[in-house]
Amino acid sequence: MSLDLSRYSFTQGEETGQIANLGLLPKMDQVRLLGAGIDVTNNSVSGSFMQINREDVHCDSQRDGLELMSIKAALKKFDGLPNYFWKLLNPDADDILRKAHETLHGGYFVRAKKGVRLHDPLQSCMFMKGARVGQSIHNIVIVEEGAEVHILNGCATQSAHEEALHLGLTEFYVEKGGKLTFTMVHNWGDNVVVRPKTAGIVEEGGEFQSNYILLKTVGDLSMYPTIKLNGAGAVARFNSVIVAPEGSNLDCGNRIELNAQKTRGEVIARVVTTGGKVINRGFIGAYATPVKGHLECKGLLLGGGSVHTIPELYSECDGVELSHEAAVGKIAQEEIEYLMARGLDEDEATSTIVRGFLNVEIMGLPNQLQNAINEQIETLNAGNAL
Repeated sequence: MSLDLSRYSFTQGEETGQIANLGLLPKMDQVRLLGAGIDVTNNSVSGSFMQINREDVHCDSQRDGLELMSIKAALKKFDGLPNYFWKLLNPDADDILRKAHETLHGGYFVRAKKGVRLHDPLQSCMFMKGARVGQSIHNIVIVEEGAEVHILNGCATQSAHEEALHLGLTEFYVEKGGKLTFTMVHNWGDNVVVRPKTAGIVEEGGEFQSNYILLKTVGDLSMYPTIKLNGAGAVARFNSVIVAPEGSNLDCGNRIELNAQKTRGEVIARVVTTGGKVINRGFIGAYATPVKGHLECKGLLLGGGSVHTIPELYSECDGVELSHEAAVGKIAQEEIEYLMARGLDEDEATSTIVRGFLNVEIMGLPNQLQNAINEQIETLNAGNAL
């Protein structure tokens, strides 16, 4: 899709002002955010951040050892964050990055300090209101040595039919022995264009896990996050669960670079189309030895649409272990008949198969979020999109 940035306003849009209690958001907005995995009434969080259009309207850290503030406040406090801001992304690489560099609306700065292990997730919300609004955010996440944090990032528009553009940039830094889990849930709409740009580095013994969940229509989405494993024994995992209803156009994937010995990378994607078009990419490159990597993309066609998988493996070294598995198809009729013979009707049988296919248990999500996602998956069958 050719993107005309001039169609969107980066200077106008509804202004909300500071919101001390996110539970006071309009009920309609709360429902939209729930579809993005964000429960604003949940107090079992390490901190919370919310951005609406051009404003950061809420920021609250509730745990010692967790530094959370708006990116603009962090740039001011830390003299421009010279060691982190725009270090992994190139502002001149393309039009999206140039526009994001020129126009900074907000985003968050997160630092989990050395040795701090946060058991409750940090909840962040990126929300858009208004016609043809453009939103440009830039997030910085630092996990210091031996620290652990889970960020639950939910993105949504106020209406499923608003025309909008979201530019979301994120740079991840995981230090020695640190662990970062980053879960992103999208609830956009059929006229929304989304362009995330993400890059990260993981040092010795560090772990990075990305969970991406998309169960609703999005007009046009293109993303290809890159993680570089630069320290010995570092690990990166990408898990994606994607449903593409009619009207969705998705070009998504993940890239892992194994740059140090004994590093491991895994990319697992489950894609269901009920009429949308999906390109799913995956790349694992081995630049050291010994290393291990595995790519897996499975696509399921329900009621039209298309899935194009592009797995890539690359090695410059002997003694590496890289593998990939890709499959696209429909539900086998014998599977449906097997379940129907045990008392299920055809729609129930189809839903059971799809639920097993879109298994989110491997993501290690909070129970509340996992249950909410399973409820949404329950509504999917051969004749109905989410």
